[in-house]
Amino acid sequence: MNRFTASRLGLPVLRRKGLRRAAHSMVGASRFADSTHAELAWGRARAGSLRWSVAGAVTGALVALVCFAPAAWLASAVSSATQQRFMLTDARGTVWSGSAVAVLTGGGGSHDASALPGRLAWSMRPQGLALQVRLSQACCLNGDLTIALKPGLSGFAAVLQPQTAIVGQWPAAWLSGLGTPWNTVQLGGVVRVLSSGMTLESVQGHWRMSGGMDLELVGASSRLSTLDTLGSYRLSLRGASPNAPGAGVAPGPAGAVQFTLSTLEGTLQLSGSGALGAGRLHFQGEAHSSDADEAALTNLLNILGRREGARSVISIG
Repeated sequence: MNRFTASRLGLPVLRRKGLRRAAHSMVGASRFADSTHAELAWGRARAGSLRWSVAGAVTGALVALVCFAPAAWLASAVSSATQQRFMLTDARGTVWSGSAVAVLTGGGGSHDASALPGRLAWSMRPQGLALQVRLSQACCLNGDLTIALKPGLSGFAAVLQPQTAIVGQWPAAWLSGLGTPWNTVQLGGVVRVLSSGMTLESVQGHWRMSGGMDLELVGASSRLSTLDTLGSYRLSLRGASPNAPGAGVAPGPAGAVQFTLSTLEGTLQLSGSGALGAGRLHFQGEAHSSDADEAALTNLLNILGRREGARSVISIG
């Protein structure tokens, strides 16, 4: 249709220049829309990339923090858990593998402290749902000592897995770092720990025990006595069965720790029994000596308990 025909029919006539202008406008609008969509897509991609970068950096930092957490953090946790009575000083390495000097103290504000020679080394690694802790110390532990920490619904359990019956031995003088009465008694001799296996379980704030452990004080001496040696003694700890009484001990709850004190040999005779359960400690025992050595042991007998003639009655709880 030409211009003349379109004019006669009453149709609008578009000039060629106008057509070109309209076409250019439509193409420009299309290109602008495409450019806008591209910019939005690029912005979204950049934002997503930034989020992934931040997430990756945070994850990497957390992994590094867990894997390379300094040993000082573990030392601080141990000090807090023991009310500063057992401390790991000069801690080196990481939480997972490190070493420190083991120190006993009288607690916060105390000036008493006693350190073991050498360094206590540890390593920790996950084992299933448990955490395996391996300890070694040349002066005192008999080889490597392995403890498995297992989480529970209302607490956790610590399983002692000794390689041999003798776990280790420590100088009795180390106990003087705990303050009174240990710094007054000033024990000499060796403290030896024996166990074929033991489990300590924390349930709702209370400790329960299964298995057993023996603590022996061998060749004991004290500055409160003029005798060179007092003797050797054993404190046996066992997990109690439900309502099963020990020798001279009232029946206790399941898992309560029952212990017996006996004399292996020596001038000073010690005996007694007790139980620890539901956060309460009960012990009944006595200390005595022969008439010939009573004078040399008077000061020590006065500290150990209530004097009744030649013997000293020990009562706790």
